[in-house]
Amino acid sequence: MIPMDGSSAIIGKRRRKAASRVDDDDDEDSASSLPGGGRKKEVDGIFTSMLKRDKPSEELRGFETNRGKETGALFDCYPNLEGYCAGVEETRRDRRKKSRATSAGAIGEDATCGGVEEKGGKKGGGESGQHRRLWVKDRSKAWWDECNRPEFPDEEFKKAFRMSKSTFNTICDELNSAVVKEDTTLRSAIPVKQRVAVCVWRLATGEPLRLVSKRFGLGISTCHKLVLEVCSAIRTVLMPKYLQWPNDDSLRAVKDEFESISGIPDVVGSMYTTHIPIIAPKISVAAYFNKRHTERNQKTSYSITLQGVVDPKGVFTDVCIGWPGSMSDDVVLEKSALYQRACGGLKGEWIVGNSGYPLLDWLLVPYTQQHLTWTQHAFNEKIGEVQGVTRDAFARLKGRWSCLQKRTEVKLQDLPVVLGACCVLHNICEMRGEAMDEELKFELMDDEMIPEVALRSASSMKARDSIAHNLLHHGLAGTAFL
Repeated sequence: MIPMDGSSAIIGKRRRKAASRVDDDDDEDSASSLPGGGRKKEVDGIFTSMLKRDKPSEELRGFETNRGKETGALFDCYPNLEGYCAGVEETRRDRRKKSRATSAGAIGEDATCGGVEEKGGKKGGGESGQHRRLWVKDRSKAWWDECNRPEFPDEEFKKAFRMSKSTFNTICDELNSAVVKEDTTLRSAIPVKQRVAVCVWRLATGEPLRLVSKRFGLGISTCHKLVLEVCSAIRTVLMPKYLQWPNDDSLRAVKDEFESISGIPDVVGSMYTTHIPIIAPKISVAAYFNKRHTERNQKTSYSITLQGVVDPKGVFTDVCIGWPGSMSDDVVLEKSALYQRACGGLKGEWIVGNSGYPLLDWLLVPYTQQHLTWTQHAFNEKIGEVQGVTRDAFARLKGRWSCLQKRTEVKLQDLPVVLGACCVLHNICEMRGEAMDEELKFELMDDEMIPEVALRSASSMKARDSIAHNLLHHGLAGTAFL
């Protein structure tokens, strides 16, 4: 054993103290690593502090109490506020009803149920529940109501509708089943007479739809729809009855009457083609451009054609409507159903045309070459008399139905229906002897263009020469030159 001095004893004492501190640290580390040790105590301390911090204070409890009192007061006031809002809404509703009643007039009796609607939606008949209504703009129909009165003067009625009351009533009776409408829950149907009157007045005057609307107390779109519906009904119901080719029994009378006018035998009709002005279409504009009208009037013109055949009384027996205005009369004829029917059906009978048509086996036209003989002049004179019947018929057609004189608002695809209806109504007026006022007469301005091939039948050339010779030598022609 090594002996220790004083300094060695001090050093040993220090080493023992350091060793004891190391042992204490190891014990603390091992204790903290064990479950439920010092770390658990630290976590418990954190939770305890948080719980202490979440406990409501006296100030917070007072705030919650005041908020509960205010919420209760608001719930107590809500029913009063709701009742006040309902009262305001009811007041506004009453004001709206009063304003509508002031602008539209007194509310009449319900047309569908027969009961009077009371305030609150109850009817006088004892039934409850709100009655459905369709609000429409109030328009005055006083003018039509005046015209529809039995004591309304027939002269004034004819001036407005281009026909007498009796003729108008006949048309209404025949169209009744085709144009009548039933009442609905929302509104009453427009009467048949008013429907027909809208169409006839529009065709007769050619006035724009906004003026038609004012006259009859209807909407503009409603008037446009009525015009097309009635025109379609006229084509379907009345055209087969009033616009048809003469049968065998009536052809004999037609031939005799034409012969008494001109001296030309076996004439069954007189043909003419006129132009109806239109608004420039959106497609195929060049096809509808009317060069002759444009040059004459110095204004760009577009049109469609109306080809018609009439009898001695000026009644149409055949029509072809709708070909573009740039086509000549002979081209329109070749595209018509009359051309196909006449080429195979007319044997030994004539339809008389002007110089715009070619000479065919069934179509008789005047001489067009220069330096005409006396006989040829005499023949052309008699052809002109037959053509005068057709021109007068077309002049009355355009004069009676002014919509044919100016560009219309009707779409291009609907125009044939409208023009066909005008021809049918013209026939009805002519058959019933409806005279037209002198102030309504219209002067035709259609130009005639001689076709490139004017002579297309050698047999017809000989027949025309024979007819011209007989007219002159039997004293039936040539009197205009004496």
